[in-house]
Amino acid sequence: MKKSSILLLSMLVVFTMFLAACGKTEDKNNTASETPKTETETPKDAEAPKKDVSLRVFSTFGGTDSARDAFQAALDEFTSKNPNVKIVNDTMSANDDGFRTKVNTDMNSGNEPDLLFYFVGSDSKGFVDAGKVVPLNDILDADAQWKSGFSPAALENVRQKDGNIYAVPLTGYYEGLFVNKKIFTDNNLELPTDWDKMKTAVSTLSKKGIIPLAGPFDQSHYIIEHFMLSAAGSKGHNSGLADGIDPNWEKGYAAMKELYDLGAFPKDAATIDLGMASNYYGEGKAAMIIEGSWAMGNWKDAAVIDNTTVLPFPAMPGGVGTGKDVIGGFGSGFYLSKSTFDNADKKDAAIALMKHMTSPATIEKIAIANGGTPAAAGVEIKGTTQAATDGFAVVANATSVNNPIDNVVAPETFSALRAGVQAVVTGKKAPADVLKEAKDIEDANKK
Repeated sequence: MKKSSILLLSMLVVFTMFLAACGKTEDKNNTASETPKTETETPKDAEAPKKDVSLRVFSTFGGTDSARDAFQAALDEFTSKNPNVKIVNDTMSANDDGFRTKVNTDMNSGNEPDLLFYFVGSDSKGFVDAGKVVPLNDILDADAQWKSGFSPAALENVRQKDGNIYAVPLTGYYEGLFVNKKIFTDNNLELPTDWDKMKTAVSTLSKKGIIPLAGPFDQSHYIIEHFMLSAAGSKGHNSGLADGIDPNWEKGYAAMKELYDLGAFPKDAATIDLGMASNYYGEGKAAMIIEGSWAMGNWKDAAVIDNTTVLPFPAMPGGVGTGKDVIGGFGSGFYLSKSTFDNADKKDAAIALMKHMTSPATIEKIAIANGGTPAAAGVEIKGTTQAATDGFAVVANATSVNNPIDNVVAPETFSALRAGVQAVVTGKKAPADVLKEAKDIEDANKK
C-alpha cells in the first residue's frame, strides 16, 4: 500500500476514535444532566433544619414600665424571623424590690435565665464572681459590626472592675428633679435652683395643701442618692462607705429632716411606694419629684407633661456638691448565663437574640419609649418632649455623672440606708446612728 494511502487510513482511524470519544463524553454529560435526583439527595448548600429552642429572658420591662410594649415587640420581631425559637418573657416591675430577690434566688438555685437584663456593679457582683455569667469581650470583638453599633462611652460605663464587660447596654438614664413649672408659676414661686428657693417652695406649697416633693420613705432610692450627692459631691457620693463615714452624708440625712419639718413629703410617705409617688406627680398633685428619665413615659396628663422641666438637685449649704452633679449612666445590660453559653443547642440562638435586642434599631425604639439615653452610636431621639430635652441638657451640662449609691454599696447596706430615712426624718434616730449601722453592715459583707 502506498504511504499516502496508509497515512490517509491512519488519519481516518484517529478521526473516528475522536468522534467516538466525543460522543461518549456528550452522552455522559447528557445522562448526568437528565437523571432526576432521588428523594434522598440533598443540595450541597441546603441547611439542616434548626432545632427548636426555648429561651427565658428576665428583665424589669414589666408592670407599668413605659418601654414594656416596645420590649415585647422587639422579642416578637426576633421570633418572627426565627420561628424555631420560643421566648419566655419573664418580667417584673423595677418598682417592686422583689425583682432583686428573684434574680438572686434564680442565680443561686441553678435556675438562671438564658438572658438577664439587670444592673451592673454591686447588684451583680455575687453572680459575676460565682461565674454564673460569661464575659462578653470576645463575643463583641468577634463581631465588629455589632460592637461598633454601641457608643464607646456606653460600653465603657458597663465595664466592671476586672476589666470585663458582662452586660451589654440598651439605654442609659439620668435622674433629676422633675418640676411642674405651672404649679410654681401659679404660686409665684421661683424654680428650685438653689437650696433657699427649694425651702421656700416646700414651705409655701405645703401650707396650700399641695404636695411639694412626692417621695416614699421605704423605697427612698432617689431621695438618698440626690441628698448624698448634693451634700458630699461626686467623690464623697461615689466612695460609698468604703473609706469610712463621710461627714457630709450626715448633712444629707439632716437636710431630709429639714425639708420634712417644712412639710415636703406626702402625708402617707411612710406607706406609699415609688409607683404611687410617681402617680401623685403625674396627676398634678405634687409640684416636684426626684425620678429617672423612664418615669416620663408613665405620665399621661398633658397638662403635667407639657409643664414639666428637669433640674439638677440643688446643692445644700455646708456641703461640697456643685448643684450640677447628676445621677445617670448605663447601669443595666443583658447578661448571658454560663449554662446557656455551654449549651450547644441554645448558645447561638441566645447570642443572636442578645445582638438583636441591642441593635441600633431596637435601642432607638426602646429609647423613644422610655426617654432613655441610647447606647447606640449615632442614634438621635427626635420628637421628644421639652422635659426630655431639658433632661438631656442637664446631663450635657453636668459637672459629674455618677452611678447610684446602690451600685457602690452592698444591697444589705443600701436597705439599711433606706430604712434610715424614715427613722431620721421622724426624729427616732440621728443621722450618725443610721450611718454607723449601715457601715457595720457594709464591713460585715466584705469579710
